[in-house]
Amino acid sequence: MTAYEIELLIEMLRHYSPSGEEATLAECLREELERNEFKVHLDEVGNVIGTRGQGSPTLLLCGHMDTIPGELDVKLEGDILYGRGAVDAKAPLASMIVGASRVRDLGGRIVMACLVDEEGYGKGIKQLIKNGVDADYAVFGEPSRAWNITIGYKGSLHLLLKCTTPTGHPSAPWLSDNAIEKTYECWEAIKRNRFDEEKPESRFYSVTSCLVRMNGGNSSGMIPSRCEAEIDVRTPPQLSPEDTFAGFKRMVEGLDKPGQETRLKLTSLGTVPAYEADPRSPLVKALSYSIRKVYRQTPTLLRKTGTGDMNELGSSMKIPMVSYGPGDSHLDHTANEHISVNEYLTSIRVYEEAIPRLFTLSDSKPR
Repeated sequence: MTAYEIELLIEMLRHYSPSGEEATLAECLREELERNEFKVHLDEVGNVIGTRGQGSPTLLLCGHMDTIPGELDVKLEGDILYGRGAVDAKAPLASMIVGASRVRDLGGRIVMACLVDEEGYGKGIKQLIKNGVDADYAVFGEPSRAWNITIGYKGSLHLLLKCTTPTGHPSAPWLSDNAIEKTYECWEAIKRNRFDEEKPESRFYSVTSCLVRMNGGNSSGMIPSRCEAEIDVRTPPQLSPEDTFAGFKRMVEGLDKPGQETRLKLTSLGTVPAYEADPRSPLVKALSYSIRKVYRQTPTLLRKTGTGDMNELGSSMKIPMVSYGPGDSHLDHTANEHISVNEYLTSIRVYEEAIPRLFTLSDSKPR
């Protein structure tokens, strides 16, 4: 390989592209895909969609162009390339583009989707789903390390807990419940709650909760009479976010005693289901084969406790999908975000091997 692959990634990093400001990078990638024989268009929200090849099967390669806010200097020091998005997720996206472009005689069809707003509200993936993207397999460009494959993400449940109580003077706190204290007590009960479907010994197969915001109180001269808290819950594949919410709601209603003036109310602000791929699918087999060939080691199949675009697509398309890409995800969103150039270049080789392998495995399956 030449300096071309490195120069492409450096150029992508120099296009500062926080959510909502992806347009200049989108134009850069549109031109790059066209140079590599993709038929390209921009959709209604600014996603760059390129297609190459024809026939069946169709592989969707999906990465996001946006980053969190906060520009970083782009600099190459030996094997280390620094810049906002180096890990999350421009190196994974660049490795997809270059790897897919280098495959000749496809034996199938590739759809390359460079998405907007993954770090924001998910407008890019939602538009892709709305437009009816058609694929037999999908790979999402997210950092897994180039020698690992991510096959699962937990689901999410966003809760709003509200508490109202009578008020009183803080000099006599025994005369009235404190809304802040009662809200926190309820949050503690939610955090301790366990479901029969959980596997408590596993962080992936259990429910986890995080208190992300709490707001209450009126003035220093009154017992707080109102409080609300937002709670981020992550759910495992065997327990839907809806069933998790129903269980929490029953528990909170059990704490809310009839006749008491203190009232508790729990509502759901949004859900995303978990996704877990079948490790025996042709997609996982093709990537695993390619990693073994390139790295000479068996990849680890990762199940992550976060939630991503793969969850959104997985809830609407029942196809095998995974996440794969170079980079250490612990560097996501940090001031020290950087990528190993060697790891990035090696992930390109993995794509070069995996794509034709996948199409061959798919052709050998009975239809």
